[in-house]
Amino acid sequence: MDVPLRISRKMTSKKGYIKIKGKVNDFDFAKSLVPVKNRPHRLFVNLIMMKGGKTALGKVAHFSIEQDNQKKKEKYNIPKLLREVLKENELTEAFNSLTSSRKNDILKYLSFIRTEETMMKNITKLIGQLKTNQKSVRIP
Repeated sequence: MDVPLRISRKMTSKKGYIKIKGKVNDFDFAKSLVPVKNRPHRLFVNLIMMKGGKTALGKVAHFSIEQDNQKKKEKYNIPKLLREVLKENELTEAFNSLTSSRKNDILKYLSFIRTEETMMKNITKLIGQLKTNQKSVRIP
């Protein structure tokens, strides 16, 4: 869907993209307006938005959008098992010295693991990398 210039001109773009939040028929969404060469910015409406907004191709939908200036950075907690193993191996400081993005990537990955067996396998791999002072510590 093309966003009228009178709306997109009021917003600030970053590398051409404009982060927005809005509603389609009272269904909340967060997306980016995408620049299109020699045309207005475009909002790509996906299936989730159509289902949530109870609309479909060919139907009229009511949109409201505004610029979203909040930086969304999810923070993931250190799993108890990882904290214990780091402490046992005296590697808590080594883990904490990793860059914040590296730690966040590791914690994000671990947050999706369901079984303790898989968690331990990945923690063991991480511990091995920390013990050998590898520069690009990563899992899986």
